Amino acid sequence: MIPSDPFLDDGSRVVTLEAFDFIFRNELKRAVRAQNFLTLLRVEPSPVAKTDRPTVTRQLARMVGGDVRETDLVAEGEAGRVWVLLLDTDLRSSMSVLDRLLARFGHYEFVTPIEVDIGVACCPTHGTDIDSLKRATDARVERDGFGIP
Repeated sequence: MIPSDPFLDDGSRVVTLEAFDFIFRNELKRAVRAQNFLTLLRVEPSPVAKTDRPTVTRQLARMVGGDVRETDLVAEGEAGRVWVLLLDTDLRSSMSVLDRLLARFGHYEFVTPIEVDIGVACCPTHGTDIDSLKRATDARVERDGFGIP
């Protein structure tokens, strides 16, 4: 029997949060050094009952994993968030990914009706470190209010 991959959650394209953070740090260093772009997306269901949150988060993570390139990373994060790292992608290009995700979420029939908030931050436009990029995804959600009613 082949042992399970420690970087992947149950055979899907969704990596563990630890693997995501490790690769994110390295890719961010590379992007700054090589003056490349890198985009971070935060996908968050709201409002969802606490009992349904892990199930909905897993559904969202798998849906996102199927809509991004093989080289991009998807991880389930804390508090029901899904993190997506789009490598070598500027903010303008990431908007086409965002549009595709919003369309996919809009056509999917969730068991419990939810809204999906998506925050976007780009390196170097919104910051060059992990904390500032994560904060920028929160600010963009509050300001832009992307979501699926």
